[in-house]
Amino acid sequence: MPAFLGFLGVLAFSFTLPATRVAVEELDPTFVGIGREALAALLAGAILLAARAPAPTRRQVRSLAIVAAGVVFGWPLFSAFALRGLTSAHSAVIIGILPAATAVAAVVRAGEHPSRGFWLASLAGLASVLVFAATQGAGISVGDLQILAAVALGSIGYAEGGALAREMGGWRVICWAVLLSAPLTIPIAAIAAAGSDLHAGGDQWLGFAYVTVVSALIGFFPWYAGLARGGVAKIGQIQLLQPLLTLAWSAWLLDEHIGWATIVASIAVLASVVATQRTRVTQSSLPPLVTSRR
Repeated sequence: MPAFLGFLGVLAFSFTLPATRVAVEELDPTFVGIGREALAALLAGAILLAARAPAPTRRQVRSLAIVAAGVVFGWPLFSAFALRGLTSAHSAVIIGILPAATAVAAVVRAGEHPSRGFWLASLAGLASVLVFAATQGAGISVGDLQILAAVALGSIGYAEGGALAREMGGWRVICWAVLLSAPLTIPIAAIAAAGSDLHAGGDQWLGFAYVTVVSALIGFFPWYAGLARGGVAKIGQIQLLQPLLTLAWSAWLLDEHIGWATIVASIAVLASVVATQRTRVTQSSLPPLVTSRR
């Protein structure tokens, strides 16, 4: 069941890059990246109110702030700006290191001790991504760095949220994260909307609707539940499927060309992340992330 929940989350997120790529063709990236979170906050508030969910404790709010920094602000904003200049297929290869990054964030937050092989495999994946990015143009672009920043922040949000979901439940974690971010996301989205042209086509608004309802909120319900039940590092590896699914959607829906360099880079990233799962990770005497906070 945890693996199936994780797969549902990955399936939902695999449409995020293509949907964002379409949305930012005519919509401001700040509006797409933060506006989706502002609107998701309204939906999250309604869900929490209907469920009569208890308010998070002060300790939980601190964890929710870390979740928000990663998946409410970091990932959506950096990826939206990156996709103004990159294709979703190109970006999909770079996010192939997200499973390894999530595993690293998980073991660091949980006080585990990865072996040297784990770190070498993770660095090999990063090197594969950087080599791929450098061969696609005149060196590594700003967009490549923005996607890498999105991956780094997203992995922290995944790890923190997955751990917190063990005591709060996955749907409550993401609902509270986006709702508590509303005092920032709503005014930022309003300013971005006022300063940009919102006259976009139906496809662009459809893409925006997808990342608002699914990518920013509903997709996290099964994803965080799977991470909480099956373990962040283990279930996080189901993300191995995400770049491949995104490549398929990009070719099918956006008619993007998938070259051999992209395919080879995807395989290299896959191999490096699989290698991280075959290395030894020992647990320290420290208690897990959530239970260690008093």
